[in-house]
Amino acid sequence: MADSIVKQTSHAFALEVIRLCTRLKQQKQFELAGQLLRCGTGIGANVEEALAGYSRREFAAKRSIASKEPREANDWLRLLIDAGILAGDDVDELLAHSEELIRMLTSIVKTTRSARDTTVTKLKTQN
Repeated sequence: MADSIVKQTSHAFALEVIRLCTRLKQQKQFELAGQLLRCGTGIGANVEEALAGYSRREFAAKRSIASKEPREANDWLRLLIDAGILAGDDVDELLAHSEELIRMLTSIVKTTRSARDTTVTKLKTQN
C-alpha cells in the first residue's frame, strides 16, 4: 500500500517538475531546468528500481537514493527563487510535495533498515 502511494506521489511530483522545467526552458534557463528535471524525475525511477531489488539491503539503498532526490530538488527550487527566476508562489506546491516525499521515503528506509538490523541481530544470537 505504501509503495503505491509513494509511486503515485513521485509520479505526480515528476509531472509538476516537467511542467515547470518546460517553462524554465522557455525562459532559456536550460542548465537549471536540466538539473531540476533530473532530480525531480529520478525519485520515481529509484522507487521503481527499489521494487525490483533482490534484497532488503538493495531495496533500502534505492529508497535511500530516492529520498535524496527531493532534497536536491528543494535546493534547486530555492535557488530559482533566490535568483529571482521564479516567484515563491510558483514553487510552493512543489516544495510541499517534495517535503511529503522526503517524509514518506525516509520512513520507509528507516523501517526497512530496522527490520534488516533486527534480522541480523537474531541471526548473530542464534550462532
